[in-house]
Amino acid sequence: MEEKMKHLEMIQNVITRMASNSFLLKGWTVTLVVGLLAFGNIKEMNVDFMFLALIPALFFWVLDAFYLNEERKYVKLYEHVAKLENEKIDFLLNARQHEEGTGGIVSAFLSKTLCVFYFPTLFIVLVAIFVHQ
Repeated sequence: MEEKMKHLEMIQNVITRMASNSFLLKGWTVTLVVGLLAFGNIKEMNVDFMFLALIPALFFWVLDAFYLNEERKYVKLYEHVAKLENEKIDFLLNARQHEEGTGGIVSAFLSKTLCVFYFPTLFIVLVAIFVHQ
């Protein structure tokens, strides 16, 4: 039983790192978008800075979807290991065998958790661009 608990702890640590990366990406998205919008709002500056705010928002959305997809695979691995008998514990952290049922990166990209954050962010950038022109 102790082997199974150690293996589950290892998998949970990976899941926690993925969630932490996702959180950090959202923080960097807000920081960069607000910073670029602030530069673009100065009278002497060009509205191009506001268009630049779209780039990190879209890039971080894709990267966040990657981490969410990986996190889903490790959750499947966790569920698989939780059902294993103690004799079959191998301490492998390869989650590729659990890709089925995660929906893939497109599903992660369009997930509610990411859309609720990134759609409003992109909407705010687009509104700022059109108001400033």
